[in-house]
Amino acid sequence: MTETWNLDCLENIGGHKTEKIGEPTLKGDSVIFDGIGSGLIVHSNPLRNAEAFTIEVIFNPANSGSPANIEQRFIHFQNLINENSRILIELRLTKDNQWFLDTFIKSDDAALTLYAEKFPHPVDQWYHAALVYENGIMKHFVNQAEEMSGNVNYVPIVEADTSIGMRINKVSWFKGAIKTLRVTDKALLPSEFLKL
Repeated sequence: MTETWNLDCLENIGGHKTEKIGEPTLKGDSVIFDGIGSGLIVHSNPLRNAEAFTIEVIFNPANSGSPANIEQRFIHFQNLINENSRILIELRLTKDNQWFLDTFIKSDDAALTLYAEKFPHPVDQWYHAALVYENGIMKHFVNQAEEMSGNVNYVPIVEADTSIGMRINKVSWFKGAIKTLRVTDKALLPSEFLKL
């Protein structure tokens, strides 16, 4: 099963009720986040019960301009009762106007961070990022290129909300634009990923 969320509305995404935090704005077929207090919470979990998955996001990160905002957790799935059951797609900004991907799975006693500081990318461009999990192996990709992988035991998240443009507890704000979020309940090959 695949669920595609196009961010072309602030009140309803993918047929699910959306809670608006701060002042995210629509621009064409994407949502602009200001990096200081805007985000969206979707009251739905497209990962529900998936034992394998691919999470994809099409986004355009901007230079924050603030040294206090270099860690931006812009896609976050979390069980609201058990904070040890969560998945995040994050980025880190560098001093030379670049960014790199940071992905995280926390599943009860197991956890893994893929911190791709050796793979910087310029800001102010559109990118595709993917987090793929299957059979204990977690991988992440930028523009179809695999950057890092590792081993982690993941237990499917059953009940959760999804935050976009921020961490679900309303910190770590993203600055830039997000166009599409897609979740598939299997490990896709790069050739099967969304195209920019």
